[in-house]
Amino acid sequence: MYWTLELASRLEDAPWPATKDELVDFAVRSGAPLEVIENLQEIEDEGEIYENIEDIWPDYPSKDDFFFNEDEY
Repeated sequence: MYWTLELASRLEDAPWPATKDELVDFAVRSGAPLEVIENLQEIEDEGEIYENIEDIWPDYPSKDDFFFNEDEY
């Protein structure tokens, strides 16, 4: 399983909180790349509820990770 920013961003509009099955269903219905669906299917499912993308990919960058001042634009 590997995530990139582009792949993970396909889940930003997912119906959070969600189960693994709900995320797979969302990915299929939204036309996400096959890699996203495969990554989600590889998650060990213990009936967990995922609150956001960080629960799936802890290294997902937040807005705080970017070093630019939004007020300047």
